[in-house]
Amino acid sequence: MSAFARARRSTYNHGYFMVLVPGTKVGSYEIQSPLGAGGMGEVYRATDTKLGRDVALKVLSAEMAHDAERLARFRREAKVLAQLDHPNIVTIYSVEESEGVHFLTMQLVEGLPLDRVICQNGLAVEQIVEIAEALAEALAAAHEKGIVHRDLKPANVMVTNEGRVKVLDFGLAKDVRASNLGDATLTSASQTQV
Repeated sequence: MSAFARARRSTYNHGYFMVLVPGTKVGSYEIQSPLGAGGMGEVYRATDTKLGRDVALKVLSAEMAHDAERLARFRREAKVLAQLDHPNIVTIYSVEESEGVHFLTMQLVEGLPLDRVICQNGLAVEQIVEIAEALAEALAAAHEKGIVHRDLKPANVMVTNEGRVKVLDFGLAKDVRASNLGDATLTSASQTQV
């Protein structure tokens, strides 16, 4: 069954997002469950039916897909992630479109976002140092490629069930090698503007 036949419309923040229910097919991927939502769309656990593995499927909202600038930003995120190969940065597999649905497929990171790992009483010093070291290594690897994340926060950092740190969501990243000073941006709320 197609994504549109199984999907229902839902209001989220300032726009409409397609909510894909379990069993929905998007290209060669079958939706298993929702993982989260953000400013540009929703993320689902999905099964790659060709390779038989679970992936994270980041679906651009229909509203965003019709905005050329936001669609370009979505594609830029894929290109940025494709440049990065580091154990502390989520791996991208593909950027695709099926029946008008634009999506990224990425490594499925099982664990908790850092904002849920940090308890009310904080973390042990050793754990803080381990997390900070992993984050520094991930950011250093990105910076070596000229990529600045620009949205690093605990919600965009996952700690896997094995304790490995993974940096997610490069949707606001900037490739500083390809930009000039006239491309400076300001970030406010959840939007980035020139």
